[in-house]
Amino acid sequence: MAHPASPFLPVLILLLVAAVTAIAILVLSGKVLPLLKPNNPQEAKLRPYECGVPAQQTGARHKYSVKFYLTAMLFILFDVEAAFLLPWAVTYKQALWTFAAMLSFMATLLVGFIYAWGKGAFEWER
Repeated sequence: MAHPASPFLPVLILLLVAAVTAIAILVLSGKVLPLLKPNNPQEAKLRPYECGVPAQQTGARHKYSVKFYLTAMLFILFDVEAAFLLPWAVTYKQALWTFAAMLSFMATLLVGFIYAWGKGAFEWER
């Protein structure tokens, strides 16, 4: 007669291997890695560096313009559009009625895109 927990043995082994791997990574990165990498901090290495230019403001409390947030929202909007195109492309061959639904979806996004373009949302000003 088999033990009632025997179906869960592979899951237990997987969890054990994952825990041992995580602990090994933490120990190796904390103990072994400092011995291998050189410790020669230079002034140029310690300076903040963003996007190829030195930081323009110091501190973490500087304000971003509204254009930054508008660009981020537009990116999310059109990123979601791309996420909807893949499932549609997969089911398009099976159900042709989805073409009309996708056309209306793309038309709505096109109207939004033209509106944002007309308002100057894509012009980044410094």
